[in-house]
Parts: sequence; structure tokens; C-alpha cells
Amino acid sequence: MKKRVAIDIFSGAGGLSMGAKWAGIESKLAIELDPFSAETYARNHSETKVLREDIKNVEPLEHTEKCPFILFGGPPCQGFSYANTKTRNLDNINNLLFKEYLRFVEKLEPDWFLFENVMGFKSYDKGNLSLEVEKCLEELGYQTSSDVLCASDYGVPQKRYRFFIIGHRKDKGGIKFDFNQISREKTTTVWEAISDLPLLENGDKKDIDNYKDGIKNEFVALMRQGSKIATQNFVSKNNDYVIERYKSIKAGENWEAIKHQLDNYKSTHNVHSGIYRRLNPNEPSCTIANYRKSMLIHPFADRGLSLREAARLQSFPDTYTFCGKIGDMQQQVGNAVPPLLAKAIFEQIVKLDNGSV
Repeated sequence: MKKRVAIDIFSGAGGLSMGAKWAGIESKLAIELDPFSAETYARNHSETKVLREDIKNVEPLEHTEKCPFILFGGPPCQGFSYANTKTRNLDNINNLLFKEYLRFVEKLEPDWFLFENVMGFKSYDKGNLSLEVEKCLEELGYQTSSDVLCASDYGVPQKRYRFFIIGHRKDKGGIKFDFNQISREKTTTVWEAISDLPLLENGDKKDIDNYKDGIKNEFVALMRQGSKIATQNFVSKNNDYVIERYKSIKAGENWEAIKHQLDNYKSTHNVHSGIYRRLNPNEPSCTIANYRKSMLIHPFADRGLSLREAARLQSFPDTYTFCGKIGDMQQQVGNAVPPLLAKAIFEQIVKLDNGSV
């Protein structure tokens, strides 16, 4: 069987690498500057060498060989997010890190690459930036294609849109990746994804607890594979007045249902629809970003989401352990690429590489 080696840059907590592992691809090197994200990655991918360094200071050939099967990663994307319009410009230093991605492709010459970012990356500067990045990758010798995918189309219980550019070396055949050929999965709802997890209250910090219910569907079976107990059932504690607000919000509603209670809330005229949103149990979740700050509400309980519930909605398996303080862990979950979305893409790449498509 062909050994497929990956390099994961801007790796975060390892969502892409988890999906790659499910697809039979082994990450040999990961690079991540944030200490807690790097610790999480190392904790869950013991077979991978993890560099906790600024990527601008890393010479790739000092740490790995040329021509891995695939290089993948997503440069920090906050500056291109629709939720951060004030920083959507090229003066934001994080926005320049995509040039480091190009440098790694040029140095390592992988068979395949996968570049991912927020949907806003595609439309930035009327689409000129994404076209320029794709052009640069083509000039490095790759046949490329790009598209925006919604995670809920691939079994993830979340409506999360991500932008991808995928390329294959022209001197190795120049296979053009067709996003329409990725295998789709049936929709998984919020309640299908989390209903078996422990009953919790506002502020609970239960590192270990029993599952409330047995395995009822394929998604939960995958999430619980290798896990006998539910871990990291951590819920941020909200003030009593916030909990009172939660009680007035029905499934699928957001802050507008209680705006008469928010007269002193300074930024209601700029608030997006994700703030104070109670998840609809019968649909995939809205985007799981920093779910504590946006105050996403459990479908039935008057509290915020637990770390494990949010990880489930991102499709991280229950054996996945997050490191750092609760705020650090919440941010890691929110920043990640859903592993099931990554798995679907990598499985299609493997099929193409095998010549079976």
C-alpha cells in the first residue's frame, strides 16, 4: 500500500490532520505558533513532529524531505472573515502569511497541496486576491481548482463554509480536482450530534461524565469510537442576567427576540445574527466560531455549549483532547476545519491519486 505523507502548516489544533488520518494520510510534520494549539496537536497526533515556531523562521527542508504526498494548511484568516470587516485589508500582518504558504509549496514541491481559508478570502478585493494566489500556485507548476464548500454537505452537523484551492503537480499528471465529485453525506442535525452527551448546567466543569444515551446513529458511533466516557464537559459560567435572557429565546431565534432587554447593549446596531442564538435541534448548527463570545445557546438547556458539544458540532471525535485554559480550548475548536469535511476532501484526493476516479 502506498505510503502517503503529509505536512500540516498553520495546523491549529489539528482538524485537517484528523481528517487526513481518517483518509489514510499520515502527517509527519506540523507547524503551529500558538502554544496551546501546538500542545493540543501533539497530544492527539503523537506520530507527528510538531514545531511550535513562527513559520517565517522555519526552513522546511531542515525538518522534512522534498516531495511529500500533500502539503495542507490555512494561514490565519481572521482578517478575511465577514465578521471582521475592520481588518479585511492587506495591512493586517496576518493576511500576509499566505505568502509563507506559497514559500512552503515552492520549497517542498508536494505532489498535492490543499489551501483553505474562510469564505471571505474568495471575495476579498472583488475576488482578485484569491485569483492571484491561485495564479501563483499555478506558476509553481500545479494544475489548480478552487471552490467554497459547506461542511453540512459532508456529514458535519454545522453550516460552515470554507474556501479551498487544491492542486496537483503538472509534471506528475496535473490531475484537476473536481469538487463536485466529493462524496456527500446525509445531513446531521444538532440534536442527532449531541443528544447523548451528559446533562449539564451553567458553569459545569465535568472533566469526566457518563454518556446520557446509547449510540443512536452513524455520526455518534464515529464520534464515540474508542471512547467509553464523555470528557471535557466544560461550560463557561454566564451571569444570572444572561441566563434570564436565554430563557426568552426559542430554538432558531437570536438576540432580536430579546432586543427589548438589551437597551444598554452598546453594539446592537452592529450585532450579527449569530449573537445570542439558540441552536435549532432539527437543523445543522450555525457556524461554531468563538461560541462563548457569541453566546450560542444549547437547544433545550438555558446555558451555553459545553466544549465537548462544540467539538462534536465540529466533528472532532470524543477521544480528542484539547489543551490550555477553557478560553484557549474554545478558540481552538472554533478555529478548526471540521475533520469530517477534511476527510471527504482527502478521500477524493486519494481516489484520484490511485486513478480510481
